[in-house]
Amino acid sequence: MSGMTQFLSSFPNHFRALVFGARGGIGAAFVAALETRCQVSALTRSDIDICDEAALEALAARVKAEGPVHLVVNATGLLHHADAGVQPEKALKQISAASMAKVLAVNTIGPALIAKYFLPLMARDEKAVMAHLSARVGSISDNRMGGWTSYRAAKAAQNMIVKNAAIETARRDPQKIIIGLHPGTVDTQLSAPFQGNVAAEKLFSPAQSADYLLRVIDGVTAQDSGKLLAWDGQQVPA
Repeated sequence: MSGMTQFLSSFPNHFRALVFGARGGIGAAFVAALETRCQVSALTRSDIDICDEAALEALAARVKAEGPVHLVVNATGLLHHADAGVQPEKALKQISAASMAKVLAVNTIGPALIAKYFLPLMARDEKAVMAHLSARVGSISDNRMGGWTSYRAAKAAQNMIVKNAAIETARRDPQKIIIGLHPGTVDTQLSAPFQGNVAAEKLFSPAQSADYLLRVIDGVTAQDSGKLLAWDGQQVPA
C-alpha cells in the first residue's frame, strides 16, 4: 500500500495492534497494511470465537502479559451465511429467531465482549484506538428503505455499545478512543451478493478500504470517541 509509512504518525513507533477477523477481506487488508508499521497480531475465526467469553478472557490475559496495545480493530461481521441459513430479510415475515440470534451474536455481543476485555489493556500514556467495523445501515435516522432487520438492528446496537463504552472509558482514561467505522461497499464475500447497483467508483477493494479507514484512525482524537465515522472521515448519524 503506497504511502502507508506516512500514515499512523499519531501512534508511537512500533506500536502494538490486534486485528480480529483477520481472514476476511478487510481484516486481511488491515493486517497487510499494518505489518510494516507495527507489531500486529492477526486473529482469525479459527483462532478465537469472539462470542466465546471464556476464550476472549483467556486471550486477554495472554495479551496483557505482553504489554499495552495501541490499536484494536474488530473486522468481524455477519450479514449472510448460506450454510447457517442466514440471509438479510426483505420483509418482517422472513425474520427467523435463530438467524437473528446468530447475526446479533457476531455483530453485537462479540464487539461488546471485545470492548469489555481489551479496552482495559490499551495504552494509557500514548494514543490508543479501538475501532469496530459497522455500517451505515445501522443508522436509525438514515433508514429510508427498511429491510435487513437483523443486520440493521445488530449494527445499531453495536453503535450504542461503542457510544456507551466511549462514555464510560472517558471517565477514567480520557485519552482512549473507541469508534465505529463505516467502510463503504467493499468487494468482499460479505457484500458480493449485493453489489449489483453499486457504481464502480463506489466499490472499494479491501486494500483501498483499509487505506481509507487507517487514515481515519490516524486522524481521530478523544473528541471523536463514541462516533460512527465513514471511510471519508464524515460522521454517520445515529
